Amino acid sequence: MLAAERKLRIVEYVRQYRTATITVLANEFNVHEATIRRDLTEIEQEGILKRTHGGVIIEQWTHDEPSFNERTHQHVDQKERIGQMAASLVEDGENIIIDSGTTTLHIAKNLVHRSHITVVTNDMNVAAELRDAPRIKVILTGGELYPSSYMLNGMFTNHVLGSLHVEKAFIGTPALHPQHGLMHPEAQLVTAKQEMIKSAREIIVVTDDSKIGKLSLHTVAPNTAIHTLITGKEVSDYDIKPFQDWGMTVYRV
Repeated sequence: MLAAERKLRIVEYVRQYRTATITVLANEFNVHEATIRRDLTEIEQEGILKRTHGGVIIEQWTHDEPSFNERTHQHVDQKERIGQMAASLVEDGENIIIDSGTTTLHIAKNLVHRSHITVVTNDMNVAAELRDAPRIKVILTGGELYPSSYMLNGMFTNHVLGSLHVEKAFIGTPALHPQHGLMHPEAQLVTAKQEMIKSAREIIVVTDDSKIGKLSLHTVAPNTAIHTLITGKEVSDYDIKPFQDWGMTVYRV
């Protein structure tokens, strides 16, 4: 096989499987690992794939989020499991922040029968879910209403979040990258998440497996700022290992 053809087939292989190690590619194409390394260096220079320690990944970008209604119907079973696990980490008597989102909404669903918890949120859906929970205090941040998702955002939201101190913040995200951390495509939504992170002693990111490894335009926070990651059991060992290497406690549920 000519080198040019082999490089095309390497790209096709990684696009199919998202990641691959040098050893796997060498076995797949029946060549020495040194040959694969040379091929990967040339492919990376073309901007198609990204080298990692011992392998290669295809960089997947998140340029925008689907609508709230679309996200509500995506990965529902996984989000339910994530919400249940996240809620189990909340202790009675704690003050917590629950970020806006379709995954974080499932945390609220699993807190309705709990006691003596204060929930701060910028999501009217989260607040509505807890409205009949008699032993939970709910604080809405205020801010500009985004009618499509019932999220509150903007200057007033940031001001309130910046004045708070809580034990835990549960943060949702459309992109979590192994090098660049928590990411988001929309600049106007970044600051509120950053204020949540500043206000909390422990940062817990909740996201389904489709967001793991994604790149986006803006970095919200580095991986070193995240203490715990809760995602679905669907995520691969390869995709999750970099976050464990950063020192995160990872739950795959």
